[in-house]
Amino acid sequence: MPLGPYPPELLTTAQMARADRLTIESGVAGMALMEKAAAAIAAAATAFLVKTAGRRVLVLCGPGNNGGDGYVAARILRSQRFKVRVAALTPPDTLNGDARLAAASWDGRVEDAATCDFKGVDLVIDALFGTGLARDLDGPTAELILRLNAWREETKQKVIAIDIPSGVDGTSGAIRGVAVQADSTVTFFRLKCGHLLLPGRLRCGTISCAHIGIRSNVLEKIQPQTFVNEPAAWRDALRLPGVEGHKYARGHAVVVSGGASHTGAARLSALAALRGGAGLVTLATPQEAFAINAPALTAVMLRVADGPAGLAALLEDKRKNVVALGPGLGVGEASCALVEAALAPSKERRAAVLDADALTSFALAPDRLREAIRAAPGPVVLTPHGGEFARLFHGQRWERTISGAPISKLERTRDAARDIGAIVIFKGPDTVVAAPDGRASILAEASPWLATAGSGDVLTGIVAGLLAQGMEPFAAASCAVWMHAAAADDFGAGLIADDIIDRLPAAWRRLVSIQP
Repeated sequence: MPLGPYPPELLTTAQMARADRLTIESGVAGMALMEKAAAAIAAAATAFLVKTAGRRVLVLCGPGNNGGDGYVAARILRSQRFKVRVAALTPPDTLNGDARLAAASWDGRVEDAATCDFKGVDLVIDALFGTGLARDLDGPTAELILRLNAWREETKQKVIAIDIPSGVDGTSGAIRGVAVQADSTVTFFRLKCGHLLLPGRLRCGTISCAHIGIRSNVLEKIQPQTFVNEPAAWRDALRLPGVEGHKYARGHAVVVSGGASHTGAARLSALAALRGGAGLVTLATPQEAFAINAPALTAVMLRVADGPAGLAALLEDKRKNVVALGPGLGVGEASCALVEAALAPSKERRAAVLDADALTSFALAPDRLREAIRAAPGPVVLTPHGGEFARLFHGQRWERTISGAPISKLERTRDAARDIGAIVIFKGPDTVVAAPDGRASILAEASPWLATAGSGDVLTGIVAGLLAQGMEPFAAASCAVWMHAAAADDFGAGLIADDIIDRLPAAWRRLVSIQP
């Protein structure tokens, strides 16, 4: 799992184009940027070829600046004594601007990409289309990409993509018709959202980000609101205990248990809230489940809270500053009433985390949940998986953008957070966290072993534990997602939900070792 290899900001394709434009307007020549980009590509290609003792490179060049990068990279690699071929979608003399200058720097033969063959090639560089692609690929270009992917699969040879694999939408991560399957992708200045969002991320292989002369101060004008979910984005908001501290200073989380036949999920959440850093955790249980929950708990306290009135009475204690409910709660009106009790207005600030049944219970009445959230005495975090998200936000407009690309998971999560007035954690291998103010984070990589029963209940608890300590809510949600993935990655194969909780101390140690 990558831990900090990327700059924190993520850009859309439009924002990246603006970064290029601002840099050129400041006096940096476009060709200077292209030369540095090509040098980074050539270095990545050389590293692959040295490992495999390969010598023969085919560079596929497109009609824009991505193709220009390819021409310059081809020239650099040939100067290093590699055997380089160039095949292009369009004749070099039809190019414009810096791409035309770059093509002119290559004095070798240029083949027709539509008919080129891959026989005897050790490495292909994909310089067909970069992040600026705004249409679905079809016709001869699509056929070329399908041939390239088939060659890679058959020969096990490698493909390096410049900026992003051709056919992947740089903003949404969508596949625009067809897309190159790369083993490595070299992008520039900052990662784009499409590098981390599925399905595009699955086409990128190993991602590296090269610095090519674009200064970070352009971000002051661009003001990105999307970030790689890694410690660099939120580490300075993390609340670590001091020597003078005590358990009450770290907050008191309440986790609500379901009935007698559905208690395990809430216990997972409660234990995770303790491991997540809450000073105290109480499991609020209906009387019918008391005898089942009691023998299974040690560090977690247990209190009877029957129905909305019982929960409301328990939450009158102002020291209880976060409540989590949903795991194993049951779907129906009774759960809706419990959620409304948890979100009821109060003189004391209290955060809430809603997951699973607490969300599904409002599927037929999302406005009712929206109203309860607006009246809540503190921040609210929702943690839906795909099915819960679809049920709760089924009325949203999420078809396609004007360009024809599907609305991305990032924008769907942002829209949902704005609409409902809560922080939304849209779970999955590319988990997105979004706040109502537009800030968002995307997880760089999650363990595939997280696809196991109870893992979402653990995440709910971690969020509650961080909120209990007073961590800023968006940062707490993003940090919880990262810790959840880091703990799973630390355990690896054979993971079950209990193992995530057991490995949270290891995730804490990694965070403590990182200076804010």
